[in-house]
Amino acid sequence: MLVLLPPSEGKAPSGRGTALKLESLSLPGLTEARQAVLDELAELCAGDEEKAREVLGLSEGLRGEIAKNTALRTSGARPAGEIYTGVLYDALDLASLDTAAKRRAGRSLLVFSGLWGAVRVTDRIPSYRCSMGVRLPGLGALGAHWRTPMAAALPEAAGDGLVLDLRSSAYTGAWKPKGEVAGRTATVRVLHAPTRKVVSHFNKATKGRIVRSLLAAGAAPAHPAELVEALRDLGYEVEVSPPARAGTAWALDVLVNEVH
Repeated sequence: MLVLLPPSEGKAPSGRGTALKLESLSLPGLTEARQAVLDELAELCAGDEEKAREVLGLSEGLRGEIAKNTALRTSGARPAGEIYTGVLYDALDLASLDTAAKRRAGRSLLVFSGLWGAVRVTDRIPSYRCSMGVRLPGLGALGAHWRTPMAAALPEAAGDGLVLDLRSSAYTGAWKPKGEVAGRTATVRVLHAPTRKVVSHFNKATKGRIVRSLLAAGAAPAHPAELVEALRDLGYEVEVSPPARAGTAWALDVLVNEVH
Protein backbone atom coordinates (compact mmCIF):
# COMPACT_ATOMS: atom_id res chain seq x y z
CA MET A 1 0.00 0.00 0.00
CA LEU A 2 1.26 3.47 -0.93
CA VAL A 3 -0.37 6.40 0.87
CA LEU A 4 -0.06 9.83 -0.76
CA LEU A 5 -0.22 12.74 1.69
CA PRO A 6 -0.14 16.53 1.35
CA PRO A 7 2.54 18.38 3.30
CA SER A 8 1.74 20.96 5.95
CA GLU A 9 2.15 24.71 5.56
CA GLY A 10 3.58 24.93 9.08
CA LYS A 11 6.73 22.96 9.80
CA ALA A 12 8.85 22.15 12.82
CA PRO A 13 12.29 23.81 13.04
CA SER A 14 15.24 22.18 11.32
CA GLY A 15 17.44 19.96 13.45
CA ARG A 16 21.06 20.43 14.48
CA GLY A 17 22.40 17.27 12.92
CA THR A 18 23.78 16.44 9.49
CA ALA A 19 22.76 18.78 6.70
CA LEU A 20 20.62 17.79 3.74
CA LYS A 21 21.97 15.13 1.39
CA LEU A 22 19.85 15.22 -1.75
CA GLU A 23 21.28 11.93 -3.00
CA SER A 24 20.06 10.14 0.13
CA LEU A 25 16.37 10.96 -0.41
CA SER A 26 13.95 8.32 -1.64
CA LEU A 27 12.83 8.33 -5.29
CA PRO A 28 16.29 9.13 -6.73
CA GLY A 29 14.72 9.76 -10.12
CA LEU A 30 13.56 13.11 -8.69
CA THR A 31 17.06 14.26 -7.67
CA GLU A 32 17.74 16.46 -10.70
CA ALA A 33 14.34 18.16 -10.44
CA ARG A 34 14.85 18.65 -6.70
CA GLN A 35 18.23 20.25 -7.30
CA ALA A 36 16.71 22.69 -9.78
CA VAL A 37 14.03 23.85 -7.33
CA LEU A 38 16.49 23.98 -4.44
CA ASP A 39 18.95 26.13 -6.38
CA GLU A 40 16.38 28.64 -7.58
CA LEU A 41 14.52 28.83 -4.28
CA ALA A 42 17.72 29.48 -2.31
CA GLU A 43 18.83 32.13 -4.81
CA LEU A 44 15.43 33.84 -4.75
CA CYS A 45 15.34 34.01 -0.96
CA ALA A 46 18.93 35.24 -0.65
CA GLY A 47 18.10 38.21 -2.89
CA ASP A 48 15.25 40.71 -2.80
CA GLU A 49 13.22 39.76 0.27
CA GLU A 50 10.10 41.57 -0.93
CA LYS A 51 10.20 39.73 -4.26
CA ALA A 52 10.70 36.41 -2.45
CA ARG A 53 7.72 37.12 -0.19
CA GLU A 54 5.55 37.90 -3.20
CA VAL A 55 6.62 34.78 -5.15
CA LEU A 56 6.09 32.51 -2.16
CA GLY A 57 2.71 34.07 -1.34
CA LEU A 58 3.67 34.96 2.22
CA SER A 59 1.90 37.51 4.37
CA GLU A 60 3.91 40.22 6.09
CA GLY A 61 3.68 38.21 9.31
CA LEU A 62 5.40 35.25 7.64
CA ARG A 63 8.31 37.24 6.24
CA GLY A 64 10.63 35.37 8.62
CA GLU A 65 9.95 32.12 6.74
CA ILE A 66 12.15 33.37 3.88
CA ALA A 67 15.25 32.88 6.02
CA LYS A 68 14.59 29.13 6.16
CA ASN A 69 15.08 28.87 2.43
CA THR A 70 18.41 30.68 2.43
CA ALA A 71 19.91 27.99 4.68
CA LEU A 72 18.50 24.84 3.08
CA ARG A 73 21.93 23.37 2.33
CA THR A 74 23.40 24.00 5.79
CA SER A 75 20.50 23.57 8.24
CA GLY A 76 20.30 20.32 10.12
CA ALA A 77 17.92 17.79 8.62
CA ARG A 78 15.26 15.75 10.43
CA PRO A 79 12.96 12.95 9.28
CA ALA A 80 10.16 14.42 7.21
CA GLY A 81 7.67 12.82 9.59
CA GLU A 82 9.00 15.16 12.28
CA ILE A 83 9.18 18.24 10.05
CA TYR A 84 5.56 18.21 8.89
CA THR A 85 3.06 19.41 11.50
CA GLY A 86 -0.55 20.56 11.44
CA VAL A 87 -3.96 18.96 11.78
CA LEU A 88 -3.42 15.84 9.67
CA TYR A 89 0.00 15.09 11.15
CA ASP A 90 -1.15 15.76 14.71
CA ALA A 91 -3.91 13.17 14.21
CA LEU A 92 -1.50 10.73 12.57
CA ASP A 93 0.93 11.18 15.50
CA LEU A 94 3.75 9.10 14.04
CA ALA A 95 5.92 9.44 17.13
CA SER A 96 3.49 7.49 19.30
CA LEU A 97 3.11 4.50 16.97
CA ASP A 98 4.72 1.24 18.01
CA THR A 99 7.90 0.05 16.29
CA ALA A 100 6.15 -2.19 13.76
CA ALA A 101 3.67 0.53 12.78
CA LYS A 102 6.52 3.04 12.37
CA ARG A 103 8.24 0.63 9.99
CA ARG A 104 5.02 0.32 8.00
CA ALA A 105 4.78 4.13 7.89
CA GLY A 106 8.32 4.35 6.52
CA ARG A 107 7.43 1.95 3.72
CA SER A 108 3.97 3.28 2.87
CA LEU A 109 3.73 7.03 3.38
CA LEU A 110 4.78 9.46 0.67
CA VAL A 111 4.45 13.21 1.32
CA PHE A 112 4.16 15.48 -1.72
CA SER A 113 6.06 18.77 -1.71
CA GLY A 114 6.66 21.79 -3.89
CA LEU A 115 10.38 21.62 -3.08
CA TRP A 116 11.12 17.89 -2.90
CA GLY A 117 8.46 16.50 -5.23
CA ALA A 118 7.69 13.67 -2.83
CA VAL A 119 9.54 12.22 0.16
CA ARG A 120 9.07 9.33 2.54
CA VAL A 121 8.54 10.19 6.21
CA THR A 122 11.96 8.72 7.02
CA ASP A 123 13.80 10.99 4.54
CA ARG A 124 15.83 13.66 6.33
CA ILE A 125 15.02 17.20 5.19
CA PRO A 126 15.38 20.71 6.62
CA SER A 127 12.43 22.94 7.42
CA TYR A 128 11.40 25.05 4.42
CA ARG A 129 8.62 27.13 2.89
CA CYS A 130 7.56 26.42 -0.69
CA SER A 131 4.09 25.23 -1.66
CA MET A 132 3.20 23.43 -4.88
CA GLY A 133 1.26 26.51 -5.99
CA VAL A 134 4.43 28.62 -6.24
CA ARG A 135 5.62 29.85 -9.64
CA LEU A 136 9.38 30.39 -9.53
CA PRO A 137 10.76 33.01 -11.92
CA GLY A 138 13.03 30.59 -13.78
CA LEU A 139 11.26 27.23 -13.48
CA GLY A 140 7.69 28.43 -13.66
CA ALA A 141 4.78 26.66 -11.94
CA LEU A 142 6.06 23.90 -9.67
CA GLY A 143 3.08 21.64 -10.37
CA ALA A 144 4.08 21.57 -14.02
CA HIS A 145 7.79 21.25 -13.17
CA TRP A 146 7.15 18.01 -11.31
CA ARG A 147 4.86 16.26 -13.79
CA THR A 148 7.48 14.70 -16.06
CA PRO A 149 9.85 13.35 -13.36
CA MET A 150 6.88 12.21 -11.26
CA ALA A 151 5.38 10.35 -14.22
CA ALA A 152 8.53 8.24 -14.34
CA ALA A 153 9.15 7.78 -10.60
CA LEU A 154 5.71 7.33 -9.04
CA PRO A 155 4.43 4.25 -10.89
CA GLU A 156 7.55 2.42 -9.73
CA ALA A 157 6.96 3.58 -6.14
CA ALA A 158 3.34 2.42 -6.37
CA GLY A 159 4.41 -1.08 -7.41
CA ASP A 160 1.48 -3.43 -7.91
CA GLY A 161 -0.45 -2.56 -4.74
CA LEU A 162 -3.13 -0.18 -3.54
CA VAL A 163 -2.60 3.58 -3.84
CA LEU A 164 -4.51 5.56 -1.21
CA ASP A 165 -4.57 9.17 -2.38
CA LEU A 166 -5.23 11.64 0.43
CA ARG A 167 -3.62 14.67 -1.20
CA SER A 168 -5.23 18.09 -1.35
CA SER A 169 -6.10 19.49 -4.76
CA ALA A 170 -2.98 21.67 -4.93
CA TYR A 171 -0.82 18.53 -5.04
CA THR A 172 -2.83 16.17 -7.22
CA GLY A 173 -1.75 17.94 -10.41
CA ALA A 174 1.90 16.97 -9.90
CA TRP A 175 1.05 13.30 -10.49
CA LYS A 176 -2.21 11.69 -11.54
CA PRO A 177 -2.34 7.89 -11.51
CA LYS A 178 -3.17 6.56 -14.95
CA GLY A 179 -4.21 3.31 -16.54
CA GLU A 180 -3.81 0.21 -14.45
CA VAL A 181 -2.42 2.18 -11.47
CA ALA A 182 -5.51 4.40 -11.43
CA GLY A 183 -7.70 1.31 -11.28
CA ARG A 184 -6.19 0.38 -7.91
CA THR A 185 -6.18 3.94 -6.56
CA ALA A 186 -8.70 5.16 -4.00
CA THR A 187 -9.40 8.82 -3.20
CA VAL A 188 -11.12 9.79 0.04
CA ARG A 189 -13.50 12.56 1.02
CA VAL A 190 -14.52 13.07 4.62
CA LEU A 191 -18.12 14.22 4.97
CA HIS A 192 -20.13 15.45 7.94
CA ALA A 193 -22.76 12.72 7.90
CA PRO A 194 -25.89 14.80 8.71
CA THR A 195 -25.13 17.50 6.12
CA ARG A 196 -22.95 15.60 3.60
CA LYS A 197 -20.65 18.64 3.55
CA VAL A 198 -16.85 18.64 3.51
CA VAL A 199 -15.35 20.67 6.36
CA SER A 200 -11.63 21.37 6.05
CA HIS A 201 -10.49 20.87 9.63
CA PHE A 202 -12.11 17.54 10.40
CA ASN A 203 -11.42 16.41 6.85
CA LYS A 204 -7.68 16.66 7.58
CA ALA A 205 -7.94 15.27 11.09
CA THR A 206 -10.00 12.27 10.00
CA LYS A 207 -7.57 11.48 7.18
CA GLY A 208 -4.78 11.47 9.74
CA ARG A 209 -6.76 9.11 11.95
CA ILE A 210 -7.54 6.82 9.01
CA VAL A 211 -3.86 6.43 8.18
CA ARG A 212 -2.98 5.90 11.82
CA SER A 213 -5.69 3.24 12.18
CA LEU A 214 -4.45 1.33 9.13
CA LEU A 215 -0.82 1.47 10.27
CA ALA A 216 -1.60 0.49 13.86
CA ALA A 217 -3.77 -2.44 12.76
CA GLY A 218 -1.19 -3.69 10.28
CA ALA A 219 -3.84 -3.58 7.57
CA ALA A 220 -2.48 -4.32 4.11
CA PRO A 221 -5.32 -3.94 1.60
CA ALA A 222 -4.12 -4.63 -1.94
CA HIS A 223 -7.15 -3.19 -3.74
CA PRO A 224 -9.68 -0.40 -3.09
CA ALA A 225 -12.43 -2.93 -2.37
CA GLU A 226 -10.22 -4.45 0.34
CA LEU A 227 -9.56 -0.98 1.72
CA VAL A 228 -13.30 -0.39 2.12
CA GLU A 229 -13.62 -3.60 4.14
CA ALA A 230 -10.54 -2.77 6.23
CA LEU A 231 -11.90 0.68 7.10
CA ARG A 232 -15.30 -0.72 8.00
CA ASP A 233 -13.63 -3.32 10.21
CA LEU A 234 -11.83 -0.45 11.95
CA GLY A 235 -15.14 1.26 12.69
CA TYR A 236 -15.38 3.80 9.88
CA GLU A 237 -18.60 4.39 7.98
CA VAL A 238 -17.66 4.25 4.32
CA GLU A 239 -19.61 4.72 1.12
CA VAL A 240 -17.92 3.71 -2.12
CA SER A 241 -18.22 4.58 -5.81
CA PRO A 242 -16.34 2.08 -7.98
CA PRO A 243 -14.86 3.50 -11.20
CA ALA A 244 -17.36 4.19 -13.95
CA ARG A 245 -14.75 3.15 -16.51
CA ALA A 246 -11.35 1.50 -16.62
CA GLY A 247 -8.36 3.67 -15.77
CA THR A 248 -10.10 5.85 -13.20
CA ALA A 249 -9.84 5.85 -9.41
CA TRP A 250 -12.30 4.59 -6.83
CA ALA A 251 -14.02 7.31 -4.77
CA LEU A 252 -14.58 6.68 -1.06
CA ASP A 253 -16.65 8.86 1.27
CA VAL A 254 -15.96 8.47 5.00
CA LEU A 255 -18.88 9.77 7.04
CA VAL A 256 -18.26 11.44 10.40
CA ASN A 257 -20.94 12.57 12.83
CA GLU A 258 -18.86 14.82 15.05
CA VAL A 259 -17.02 17.86 13.72
CA HIS A 260 -13.71 17.99 15.62
